[in-house]
Amino acid sequence: MTAPTSARPGGFAAYVAVTAAYWAFMLTDGALRMLVLLHFHTLGFSPVQLAYLFVLYEIAGVVTNLSAGWIAARFGLTSTLYAGLGLQVVALLALAQLDPGWAVGASVAFVMVVQGASGVAKDLAKMSSKSAVKLLAPTEGGGLFRWVALLTGSKNAVKGCGFLIGAAALALFGFVPSVLGMAAVLAVILAGVVARMPAGLPMGRKDAKFREVISKNRDINWLSAARVFLFGARDVWFVVGIPIYFYAVLSDGSEAGNRAAFFMIGSFMAVWTILYGAVQAAAPRLLRAATRPEAEIVALARHWVAGLLVVPAGLATLVWLAGDPTPWLTVVLVAGLLVFGALFAINSALHSYLVLAFTSAERVTMDVGFYYMANAAGRLLGTVMSGLAYQLGGVALCLAVAAGFIALSWAATAKLSAPPAT
Repeated sequence: MTAPTSARPGGFAAYVAVTAAYWAFMLTDGALRMLVLLHFHTLGFSPVQLAYLFVLYEIAGVVTNLSAGWIAARFGLTSTLYAGLGLQVVALLALAQLDPGWAVGASVAFVMVVQGASGVAKDLAKMSSKSAVKLLAPTEGGGLFRWVALLTGSKNAVKGCGFLIGAAALALFGFVPSVLGMAAVLAVILAGVVARMPAGLPMGRKDAKFREVISKNRDINWLSAARVFLFGARDVWFVVGIPIYFYAVLSDGSEAGNRAAFFMIGSFMAVWTILYGAVQAAAPRLLRAATRPEAEIVALARHWVAGLLVVPAGLATLVWLAGDPTPWLTVVLVAGLLVFGALFAINSALHSYLVLAFTSAERVTMDVGFYYMANAAGRLLGTVMSGLAYQLGGVALCLAVAAGFIALSWAATAKLSAPPAT
């Protein structure tokens, strides 16, 4: 990573530190999701029960993002970043205490609470990192779009590696050793970040009021609505539907077959997320954003979400017509979902840039917190619908619901106006 010549003084060093901390967090976040999903699926949990395991995680994200923007404005971005990393260590240690002898209801309740704490941790770290970009990025030559795309894209690539690591660790070491190992690694990284964090991030202002969190900017509000349905469209198939579908297709029920299925599912989730991150990081170059006026970038956001709609609609129709799973259908699904990931990445990158373009330096933590509250609400919607849709209509219904959500995201994106000139 090379420092841009137009970077603000001290800004690039702080950006690197924030990005490194965010990478470490998202590696454990991706690994933990695969560990929990696959471990409890092998214990016999239904798709709806699996979705319940992540519901409090997403609810916590909605609440956390509303309050985290105010906390960061009041106490500083480094405080919320450290709190997020520390809380994730605590959540991992708590999850290791799960007793296999507990009843299903007790296990679900315990994991929901621990996942809720992890959700709080994730969104504290996420809001801190994304807000820092607005304050640290160079102000000319498309610098803001480049820096936010690099942070977000690299984060998703790292999270994709986490999916693979989580699935591999479960197959090789088991649930508890894997969770404890992740807690130890993240604790060491947290200590290093605290010790070496450079100056450059604001320390907060004592007069920040909680009521300032609710945005009065119509574009922030419409963009947040578009974000709800964009991420709902991803998670409605990504969280439960596709992993369980692939497990049913790939596993023969034996221990060796289960392990092979874990590796293949983890590999797909990893490749999908790494591709998503790579395209997201490259989005400013692919879109030639440095030479485009702001109004044109808003128009691009409308066009790309319309293009995304075609993929889940086509895949849903294909799966419905095909009936029973076949090898060729699985290959087509994998290819189609990779295309979805690339188009989704462009849309996500445009959103992540526009929220920072629409806000001001004075309100950045508040508006970013509100926007990522909408992001968490979309994940919550998608998570609940993923288990329900798969149980009612299989992966075809998951993909059909995704298409409907993307149509709603397009309708909200159509309401956006051009950001103010910076």
